[in-house]
Amino acid sequence: MSHKRIPKRKIAFAGGGAAAVVAAAILLPQANASQDGSDASPAPAPKTLSALSAGGLASRIAERLGPAFAGAYYDKDRQQVTVNVVGDDNDARAEAARAGAVVRSVKNSTAQLKSAATTLRQQATIPGTAWAVDPRTNQIQVTADRTVTGDKWDRIESTVRSLGADTARIKKSAGEFKTVAAGGDAIFGGGARCSLGFNVIDGNGAPGFLTAGHCGVAADEWSDAAGGAPVGTVQQATFPGDGDFAFVSYDDAATEAPSTVDTGDGQTVDITGAAEATVGQAVIRMGSTTGLNDGSVTGLDATVNYAEGTVTGLIQTDVCAEPGDSGGPLFTADGSAIGLTSGGSGDCTVGGETFFQPVTTALAAVGAQIGDGAAGNDGGGDAAGNDGGAAGNDDGGAAGNGEGGGEVGNDGGAVGDDGGAVGEGDGAAGNDGGGGSPGHDGGTPGHGEGIVENG
Repeated sequence: MSHKRIPKRKIAFAGGGAAAVVAAAILLPQANASQDGSDASPAPAPKTLSALSAGGLASRIAERLGPAFAGAYYDKDRQQVTVNVVGDDNDARAEAARAGAVVRSVKNSTAQLKSAATTLRQQATIPGTAWAVDPRTNQIQVTADRTVTGDKWDRIESTVRSLGADTARIKKSAGEFKTVAAGGDAIFGGGARCSLGFNVIDGNGAPGFLTAGHCGVAADEWSDAAGGAPVGTVQQATFPGDGDFAFVSYDDAATEAPSTVDTGDGQTVDITGAAEATVGQAVIRMGSTTGLNDGSVTGLDATVNYAEGTVTGLIQTDVCAEPGDSGGPLFTADGSAIGLTSGGSGDCTVGGETFFQPVTTALAAVGAQIGDGAAGNDGGGDAAGNDGGAAGNDDGGAAGNGEGGGEVGNDGGAVGDDGGAVGEGDGAAGNDGGGGSPGHDGGTPGHGEGIVENG
């Protein structure tokens, strides 16, 4: 497992070696925003930022604009952040432009989108459905998998229609939403196979690791080999409900557990801290079944209605995943931990939608830290060489001030998120597995067919 390996080589993703890993990243449409505010003086040119720096900038703008802020997203081609402003609030538009963002006017406020998500939760919490905020369209993106047919499809479709075409849209997925029960190495417990997410240190300085919550409720003890002796014990697991994460402590307190991701062939990536996801951000996933795959963040505050129940507060991406990849790490090329693989539809042949537990939320819940614990710092110079200081302040002037991106992450919440999980609420639970104990072959109750691979 990666926590025992002495790295032979380190992948320098920031250089020419990045092409092999991220060449297939899906390019997003370029932002079509304009800045046509009524300010007498011309707006400054938008800043060029890394995705992590863009997240910090958007968080600060959100605090300043309040209700006028309606989400933000990152254009990775132009390396700019676009901020949505409700209506024609010229003061808010000017404020966002001065801060360095591309600005556009939109119809739906954050509160309106959250209200729409509440309606979906109350009227259409159906296993096989999911929804997330998409700041690029200023809508709720609703997805129904192939199991949603007949009356169920009519119900979700009519609910979306009642919200209005400007507020929500629906699409059909060819796959089936399943948890895809590691970072990146395989771990085994109770007949299930998952993937190790990230090695962490708990509040007492003891080593452990994060993985998916549906793995944590499947078995109390986990091994690094099929049929092997346990190496870790589950201390905390959340699934379903407000997340899909588990903390497993190493049984041997002397275990060397550096925060690295094993990417195969003796290569590793150092993880230096945790960061919030940004829509449009390029991300990489490692799993014990399918290995290294990449793509982009497509939605935030996602609610997924699995057969076992509803999970809220997830990240939605177009990165593929398959059974056995559950719990595996989602990270960036520069070494920031973003998420833990939860589930989704499709596979690595046809693609699909995949959902991830935000690492920042999991760390806060279990009281652990990753890397050197430097998450949340966006000071310092960004990709464009903007002046930055240690604190990442943006008022200019004194030393340490200036807009800038940090090496690790941003200093605020997820871009496009104004607090609170979209679509929170109880979901209909159901088991659809077969054989053995309820849920899966020889598994723990609550896991559906094809959720995990038996070891």
